[in-house]
Amino acid sequence: HARDEDVANLTYFGLFALQHRGQESAGIAVGDGANVRIHRDMGLVAQVFSPAVMADLKGIVAIGHTRYSTTGGSRVENAHPLPFCHPLLGPGAIAHNGNLINSEAIRRELMEAGVEFESALDTEVMARLIEHTHGTSWDEVIKRAFSRVIGAYSLAIVTADSVIALRDPYGFRPLCIGFITGSSGQPAHVVASETCALDTVNARFVREVQPGEMVIMDQHGLQSITFQE
Repeated sequence: HARDEDVANLTYFGLFALQHRGQESAGIAVGDGANVRIHRDMGLVAQVFSPAVMADLKGIVAIGHTRYSTTGGSRVENAHPLPFCHPLLGPGAIAHNGNLINSEAIRRELMEAGVEFESALDTEVMARLIEHTHGTSWDEVIKRAFSRVIGAYSLAIVTADSVIALRDPYGFRPLCIGFITGSSGQPAHVVASETCALDTVNARFVREVQPGEMVIMDQHGLQSITFQE
């Protein structure tokens, strides 16, 4: 999250440093305060994001992902971030690293309620669960949704004006927080799977996201919420 920085460009260079985590596909989702735009495709980071694509990804918040297949086939529909839209709170996108234990049970429950799925991804299960969880704020919705999720995961969610990062209660997958003093002197907060991404964008490592912690980065700064003990 950074109002005075090119958030998509920062995300691009962070992904470039994390290319070793997946060479199959790449994607970036950007929120501009009102809407969320996503570009994702098969290939390496440098192949997926041309200068023309990057010029169109303007906003105040962004997340990105490089993928290797664990669940779901190798096709563009399975590239992250995956879009979702909450009926009250609006659009968002989610990028995920990990494997869920109870994704099939949640999928069956949602399908019985009439929810349609386009992929076999754990990530889509989480996206549809967010869409169908009641709440009047993103932190309330996500806290309720992920109280039902069991497994190993670290993930980032982008809304129109915030980035939300979560780590499972056991801390199986890594996730760290960094801090950038922007060119205008205004702070920018970042999260990444590895500190090498922080180094690439000149961010200072602050700490790990704690197991069971949800970190919200928006215009108010950085807020920490325990969503699972």
